[in-house]
Amino acid sequence: METLGFMAAAFSPMNLLLAVLGVAAGIFIGALPGLSATMAVAVLVPVTFGMPTEAALIMLGAIYTGAIYGGSYAAILVNTPGTPSAIATTFDGYPMAQRGDGDLAVTLSTLSSMVGGLVGALALLTLAPLLAQIALKFGPVEYFWLAIFGLTLISALSEGSTLKGFIGAGIGLLLSTVGVAVVGADIRYAFGSQFLLGGVEIISALIGLYCIPVLIDLVATPSAHLEPPEEGRGVRFNESLGLMWRSKFNSLRSAVIGTIVAILPGAGGSIASLVSYSEARRTSPRHERFGHGEPDGVIATESANNATVGGGFIPTFVLGIPGTPPDAVILGALLVQGFRTGPEMFTTNANVTYTFIGGLFIATLLMLPLGLLIGRYAFKSIVSIPKALLVPSIAFMTVIGTYAIRNNPFDVVVMVVLGVLGWVLSRYGIKASPIVLGLILGPIAEQGFVQGYLMGNASGSVLTVFFGRPISMAIIALTLIAVFYPLWRARRDRIVKNSNEEPRHEH
Repeated sequence: METLGFMAAAFSPMNLLLAVLGVAAGIFIGALPGLSATMAVAVLVPVTFGMPTEAALIMLGAIYTGAIYGGSYAAILVNTPGTPSAIATTFDGYPMAQRGDGDLAVTLSTLSSMVGGLVGALALLTLAPLLAQIALKFGPVEYFWLAIFGLTLISALSEGSTLKGFIGAGIGLLLSTVGVAVVGADIRYAFGSQFLLGGVEIISALIGLYCIPVLIDLVATPSAHLEPPEEGRGVRFNESLGLMWRSKFNSLRSAVIGTIVAILPGAGGSIASLVSYSEARRTSPRHERFGHGEPDGVIATESANNATVGGGFIPTFVLGIPGTPPDAVILGALLVQGFRTGPEMFTTNANVTYTFIGGLFIATLLMLPLGLLIGRYAFKSIVSIPKALLVPSIAFMTVIGTYAIRNNPFDVVVMVVLGVLGWVLSRYGIKASPIVLGLILGPIAEQGFVQGYLMGNASGSVLTVFFGRPISMAIIALTLIAVFYPLWRARRDRIVKNSNEEPRHEH
């Protein structure tokens, strides 16, 4: 009962106002390419220093929640993920928008985000101490295999050739080695440039690889960017509810996957959305439609990446280890307020913790009315904007967003170069998603491999370190399934197709 009393404090007028403002601001910021959830939270941290701790956490949590959801707008409407966790949303969201179902995709994203957010917040409320113990069992080797698992997923899910997907992932891994090594501090591929010492900035690369090819294609094609919606369709709420009910197990499964992945520090929404997308595609009777505008793809990715919000706070609060980059910023705000993370977050400081969890539930529920309202006008506005205005506007936002990350003009150069490279590679069937994931997961894989190798040398058996732990073997098994299952299914479908065609040839 005491816990419910603490959570009820989140319904005070001030906390409700902060939640509304935070969610709305987060949606707008997350929808703009380059202005990520991490940046949104970081910008607001100084504003919260004079607030009570509960109010500060509620506002930061609300803007984080809104920004993760807002990333789906750009992913669906302009094929540019507003946040890295929305990468997989582009796979089916943008094809839906191209055929005139962008309003349906945005509504599905809103409902899925709310379901995922509620599951993540519920896990934070009920399972935090228990699930945090699982994260303690992950060492460097497990993170190495987890990164490899993420790479094989995105490569296997690539459109067209699986080999080209692996080539894209390899390019991303090469880009991740630029600059100072994560272990050992060796300088690699900097070519004497001080700007490259810090490596290729991930958000700059994401903006370049996703935005620039879209801008080039918009300029190169005379047709309209998106099909205008039929008059009077609105947000298509009833139709979306029907699809959500049909895919209720997909949505809940994806939300659980997102929560579990978020508990592993450093994994984040990118891996969560890809794992859930892969699982949804594997189990769907409509698996051949994935990548061509299948609503289940949007439901899976958005349920998963929004579940990472609540799930990521579990290791942050219990272990003091941020589950995602925005969690690291919020952890810093907690420390500034004089709070220590650990078991006392749920005992001595239970009033702050449970009030914040109540605020997280409120922010997640607010996504539905705010998201539907903003999404309805966002879709109609973007469809009605002429190309002569849309292209320069997006180009301006990409430049400003890239420069604002580190106030470094060289990041803009890297963004443009990678964007042109991405456009050229896409002509040959190598998509941007494997490259971006290679860049994101490369440092995780490298650090885990080097540390595991050093541990193996010290213990006298490198193979035992990498292949002798149960969790590692489980991840390796999942990795092999991710690689060979699409190949096996393609071969099976080819055999079935040939067997169905043989009787016609006889006649």
